[in-house]
Amino acid sequence: MRRLMRLRWNSALIVGGILTAILIATALLSLVWTPEVPTRVRIALRLKAPLEAGLLGTDHFGRDVTSLLMVGAWNSLAIAWPAVLLGAAIGTAIGCAAAAWKGIADEIAMRVSDVVFAFPAVLSAIMIGALVGSGPLAAILAIAVFNIPVFARVTRGVALQVWTLDYIAAARALGKHPLRITWEDVMPNIAGALIVQVTIQLALAILTEAGLSYLGLGVRPPNPSWGRMLSDAQTYLSRAPHLAIAPGIAIALSVLGLNLLGDGLRDALDPTLRGRSTTA
Repeated sequence: MRRLMRLRWNSALIVGGILTAILIATALLSLVWTPEVPTRVRIALRLKAPLEAGLLGTDHFGRDVTSLLMVGAWNSLAIAWPAVLLGAAIGTAIGCAAAAWKGIADEIAMRVSDVVFAFPAVLSAIMIGALVGSGPLAAILAIAVFNIPVFARVTRGVALQVWTLDYIAAARALGKHPLRITWEDVMPNIAGALIVQVTIQLALAILTEAGLSYLGLGVRPPNPSWGRMLSDAQTYLSRAPHLAIAPGIAIALSVLGLNLLGDGLRDALDPTLRGRSTTA
């Protein structure tokens, strides 16, 4: 009951949940409906201001900006979700193994994570793009690789705390295999922290995908992408600033919503963190 009350009065969770719900709803809606065909070129209507031709105007090809934003939301999530989930799956497995066996396994896992973490997602995308070609696959793999050490460290940290508890010691005394202990006893107790981390990394993934598309390493044209829209808008900033403002606001609100959602879930799932933050 107390947890429900915390959820009810958690403003960060409410605002973040609303913004995230709008993002997901917009992305799903774009699969079945958009005001105009996003790739439809209408030279006679190029660079129209908002409300002059459509809700948010048109770009330099006469394409409807609202439709581009809606489809761009889906393309961002279509890259961010699998990338984060893939990185979370591999990183969680590595972190759990490091916490369970410690010793040399822990040392090797953390040092490899340090090496991988030293390469930013953009550099990883360039290297992967050289192997498989630039595009959504390269972006997904680059973001996933960047997330592996993040989840490995988070998982290892919280799992090590669980391994010190008395009931884990009792399970080990009964002869349970470390893999079984990890699956049955450790994972249920660290799931909350992992869910929060997934939410936060999704925000970073959307921001990274926009950056990769801005550099031409993400979604390929003519498929809409928020980062590509920002890149195309540079030439027309003085004449049509709405071309940069619209995707910029979309990226900012999406990242803000997911970050607030992550903070709200963290406070709701672990109220001790809220107490620490208020006393700091």
